[in-house]
Amino acid sequence: MRTGYFYSLVFALLTSASIAVVAAPGAKPVDVTAPLVVQAAPSEESAKINLNAADAPTLQRELSGVGEAKAKAIVAYREGNGPFASVDELLEVKGIGKAILERNRDKLEVN
Repeated sequence: MRTGYFYSLVFALLTSASIAVVAAPGAKPVDVTAPLVVQAAPSEESAKINLNAADAPTLQRELSGVGEAKAKAIVAYREGNGPFASVDELLEVKGIGKAILERNRDKLEVN
């Protein structure tokens, strides 16, 4: 009699567990969307910097290896000696060497 009672309890337990699983709300599928890749058109990257018109903050921001002091030196040289005749004349500015000029040559122009 005890085994019959035991089997009845196991049956009741398994039945209630299966009903709980069936009645439980299922997990909603997560809406996975791939992130959008936005490719921005190069806005100012293609525009060259005019050595004869750019101010010191622009030179500092746009040129690699040019800080505040070198940007001010470029503007001071331009004000003291007149407009640049070529990009290579930038080598005459104190603190501007061949490495900095070559690193920034394709960003610069003289008008």
